[in-house]
Amino acid sequence: MISHFWTDLQSFHFLQNALFTSVTIGIVAGVLGSFIILRGMSLMGDAISHSVLPGVAVSFLIGIHPVLGAIAFGIFAALLITTIQQHSVIKSDTAIGITFSTFLALGVILIGLVHTTTNLFHILFGNVLAVQDSDMVLTIIISLIVLVVILLFYKQLLLTSFDPAAAQAWGMNVAVYHYLLMIMLTLVAVVSMQSVGTILIVALLITPAATAYMFVNQLHTMIWAAAAIGGTVSLVGLVLGYSFNIPVGSCIVICGTAVFALSFPFSPKQNLLWRKKNVQTKKAD
Repeated sequence: MISHFWTDLQSFHFLQNALFTSVTIGIVAGVLGSFIILRGMSLMGDAISHSVLPGVAVSFLIGIHPVLGAIAFGIFAALLITTIQQHSVIKSDTAIGITFSTFLALGVILIGLVHTTTNLFHILFGNVLAVQDSDMVLTIIISLIVLVVILLFYKQLLLTSFDPAAAQAWGMNVAVYHYLLMIMLTLVAVVSMQSVGTILIVALLITPAATAYMFVNQLHTMIWAAAAIGGTVSLVGLVLGYSFNIPVGSCIVICGTAVFALSFPFSPKQNLLWRKKNVQTKKAD
């Protein structure tokens, strides 16, 4: 059945769009996810990915492209969470939980009120096989913008991720790079709606980067590895999802999780195999 995918890929334009879109998102999510992992911002990625849903609904209501509304609400959510963190006694995880659950609930209500052919299930869990040419081009453009920005500000993002106190002491505006990362996170979350949906995008952002983190000690190596893993699991997930007629977005996430689970015991940082061997040696003695 899998062989049919490669045959159909040559014949069906929608499948070609799905391939380019899913692999592109997998790569850029892996790159950006490396910074998210280092900053301990996994929950923030989850919050923003949920917060774009009401933006999609509002876009349908006022007749603009869904991406514009989604970006606006995603950035607004990031600013709201940061403001609550900095100006209240509420802890960050509490602020994130309140914000993303509220935005998600609001989005579900608004989508239900909007008279549109767009399926809520496809927004939440993605439908990469329905990607149009314009969606694919927009995804590639936004992904390239994110990658170029990361390349241009790599040193600043590196320093503010590892040691924000030192970066501030050297005159860097740490808040600016924090918000820059939030904007890029919002952009990636928005373009990922088509492939894995707003619910599952956090997995694509975190899992490839977490897998790479277990094996490398340098950020640039981690970025390359996470991008390769993200692109590969997106491709494999698309092939399996199409071949066996199961949701592609969910299949991509499961593939990423499988790679993480299989890699975990072999991670040099975990030393699980070495510990097991050492325990067996001590028992033998």
